[in-house]
Amino acid sequence: MKPATYLAALMSLTATVGADPTWPHVNDNLEEIMFQTQGFRARLFTDNIRRCANEASGPGRKNAAEWLRTGFHDIATANRYFGTGGMDASLQYELNSGENAGPAFASTFKFLGGFLSPRSSLADLVALGVYASVRSCGGQAIPVKAGRKDATEGGALGVPQTQNPTPTFVTQFDRMGFNQAEMIQLVACGHTLGSVHTEEFPDIVPPGTGVNGAVSLDSTDAQFDNKVVTEYLDGTTQNPLVVGPSVQLKKNADGRVFGADGNVTMNALRDAAVFQTTCRNILQRMIEVVPSGVTLTDPIVPYTIKPVDMQLTLDATGSTLAWSGWIRVRTTTIPLATIRNVVLNYKDRNGGNNCGSCATTLTVQGTGSGLDDTWAFFPVSASLSTNAGISSFTVTVNKVDGTSTSFDNNGASYPLSDAVMIQRPQSCLLQGTGALTVSALVRNDRADLPVNLGVSYLTDQTNSPAPKLNTDSATMTKGNCVGGYTFFSASYTIAGGRSYAARLDINSGSGADVVSDAFNLGADLGGTCQPFTGSQTCASVTVSSVIPSSTSTSTTASSTTTSTTPTATLAHRQTISGYNLVSCWTEGSGVRALSGASFAYDGMTLESCIKNCTGFAYAGAEYGRECYCGNTLAESSAAADMADCNMPCSGNPYQYCGAGSRLELYRNASLPAPSSTSRTSTASGTTTLTSSSTAPTGTLGRVDAVGKFSYRGCYTEGTGVRALADKTYADDAMTLESCAASCSAYNFFGTEYGRECYCGNSLASSSTKVSVGDCSFTCAGNRFQYCGAGNRLDVFGVGSSGAASSSTSSASGQASTSSTTRTTSSMATATVTTSRPSATGPSHPATIASGGTNWSFSGCQTEATGARALSAKVSYSDTMTLDMCASSCSSYAYFGVEYGRECYCGDSFAAGSVAASEADCNFRCPGNADQYCGAGNRLSTYHKGTARR
Repeated sequence: MKPATYLAALMSLTATVGADPTWPHVNDNLEEIMFQTQGFRARLFTDNIRRCANEASGPGRKNAAEWLRTGFHDIATANRYFGTGGMDASLQYELNSGENAGPAFASTFKFLGGFLSPRSSLADLVALGVYASVRSCGGQAIPVKAGRKDATEGGALGVPQTQNPTPTFVTQFDRMGFNQAEMIQLVACGHTLGSVHTEEFPDIVPPGTGVNGAVSLDSTDAQFDNKVVTEYLDGTTQNPLVVGPSVQLKKNADGRVFGADGNVTMNALRDAAVFQTTCRNILQRMIEVVPSGVTLTDPIVPYTIKPVDMQLTLDATGSTLAWSGWIRVRTTTIPLATIRNVVLNYKDRNGGNNCGSCATTLTVQGTGSGLDDTWAFFPVSASLSTNAGISSFTVTVNKVDGTSTSFDNNGASYPLSDAVMIQRPQSCLLQGTGALTVSALVRNDRADLPVNLGVSYLTDQTNSPAPKLNTDSATMTKGNCVGGYTFFSASYTIAGGRSYAARLDINSGSGADVVSDAFNLGADLGGTCQPFTGSQTCASVTVSSVIPSSTSTSTTASSTTTSTTPTATLAHRQTISGYNLVSCWTEGSGVRALSGASFAYDGMTLESCIKNCTGFAYAGAEYGRECYCGNTLAESSAAADMADCNMPCSGNPYQYCGAGSRLELYRNASLPAPSSTSRTSTASGTTTLTSSSTAPTGTLGRVDAVGKFSYRGCYTEGTGVRALADKTYADDAMTLESCAASCSAYNFFGTEYGRECYCGNSLASSSTKVSVGDCSFTCAGNRFQYCGAGNRLDVFGVGSSGAASSSTSSASGQASTSSTTRTTSSMATATVTTSRPSATGPSHPATIASGGTNWSFSGCQTEATGARALSAKVSYSDTMTLDMCASSCSSYAYFGVEYGRECYCGDSFAAGSVAASEADCNFRCPGNADQYCGAGNRLSTYHKGTARR
């Protein structure tokens, strides 16, 4: 995975990984349930199915198969025409129906009910159960989205029954949203695990038949494979729903479903890889069948870096806040053996540095794992002055090889508010009686606002094996003032006998001004409330900046937000973070409108895109989740109708982030007006817009000297190391002067990416001088100075300056060189010497071999209608080759390369993507000029194995 932000991506020299969700996230609790399954701080969700063959609920009953079947039975009564039914956990109330016979569903809901909470609905847990059962048995990982709502009563009848004729099956599956081929796929994928039981179907599996009263659906009933298909096609199946007594009884449901189209679909599933991919896709479709009005989130993905159970507690003296919790590191992508330590750098409550060293170092305490991942937990134990407090922090992972990777939560930093906090030592819970006492501290600038305690708890139901989730609240009473904080307390009795599973929220204020410490677990409280012995003179608190609106403990989720709260209206935003809206803007003809830098991640907002584009004049969001930056616009790009930019941002549904081939374009408001020719938009009410073909003029230029430092030129980073590695910091107000001051004790300083500063006594030997025009980013804190660029540093050294020059690189083997002319942001012309492999001419190789897999050329393909043709995974590289993209897409059926440097992966093409002339894909790959890598709105596509279109 990529580091969480633009800055983090820059800081990593060892790997390029995908963006984390922005923390805290609405799915944080489900993310831990899904991925933290064993070891330290495990949620133990997969305990009953860790081994696919596990029969925890009784002999002959494989729990994994029962979890998978529960998912289908829950959605089976869905009616897409009326928008009713679907995955809503209504099955828990339908167990007395003859359509849902046997103990499997009751035992599944009983287990899943232990994970029910305000942030994990039972319906979402059923979806997680489908994912976990398939993955633990060897199937592919099914993407799981969240946001399902639990039904409060049973739904309609309509689960397919073994005796139904084929036309009835087709009609029932059509009602759910599946055509005939998809019906066959879904049944085959659902019946590769488990057995048919005598207890539920004595006429199909007569008493005394099979082992423990069960006959398997295929010969590998505890392995997610296509034996259920191949044995059916080969005539060797013992599936009791295909052969045996069911045939004479006309209850051979699988036989009739599988043969509904003359075995066309089943023959396609004979290929094991096709079976796995098809099952992943169709089962994802199944768990995403939901009632109308339910909006699902983006798929749940594991964080690379995740704060866990962040908590502040006032110590006994009343003058210090104890900061505790863990930083969880995904060691699947950052191996534990490579980590020296983890450092948190934090800001005081006003966002400043009035906090001493403002840093704390962590070492590993425990490790855990999941179905695909491993984790390491680094405990936080720091003392903070109550006078300074805290507002946010960033995370740096220091490696044993001397390199480091920083994570700043997609540019937002990790929020941690000191405004409201549960005071655990003075809170207590008697789990036997449910008697609860909660003490909380509220910062004195909020002490006059109302404070209430929210309690969520579980009680048994008589009509369901799963518990019911209840919510209640109580007003908290104001108590003593201690220093900058005031105590509030409340008492409550939790009914139902499950008080240990209760979740507690402390809420200060109301409406838009509410600040919370939320999702505290009842089991974390002791049985005795300790007296508070500290005494400090009551003091006022002044907060000079906006503090994040809430802090959430335990797993934290959507009740914690950053200081920017989305306006509850979807609209084009005129001003964002110092950038002004220009217009909706087209891509260029065969080129990107903005080509300086690009990013793609779920959770995109206009704020995060503009943060990514620090140092550039323009920022543009596209396709809801892509961000492009640049100092100039391609001449062939132009203004478009604002209505064309109609896709909401993936991270903020109230903002627009462009559309297909359309950018929501913003320009840095602090820059002088551009000097190029006006262009007129096609928006209703004709608007004259000005696009920039040059970056700011004015006094923008190179600085010869800063204090004792003289300009040495533009340099690359080293190979696998920083060019200047002794000291570093990043600042959104970066100037050459501030970097020079920070590096005053060193011989050299260098600025990079507009906002990063590096110090050292010597340059790495593998760092090379390049054209001064490559260092084209303006400084974040002074738009009239240059501060490097991507992988480029403006370097200054003590003593006289050296002349700037370009460098020549040579590819392995024979190479020919060519010179290109580039116009920099100051309108200075620089010659950059590059190299490319010699060849008789570029082409699309018929096959690409990568990692033991052969890929076949499948033609030139257009993008889809308003969507990416291949959208499962995306990556970018200025040295892109077809081989590189193939390696990146090894888990998918197709890959496609576009615009020369963009790689897209997927298992099928989206609707609207059509074949194009091969001649349309005419961009050379930047990393191999003998290959073609698509073009504008054209992908050079390859399929795993034989070519397909």
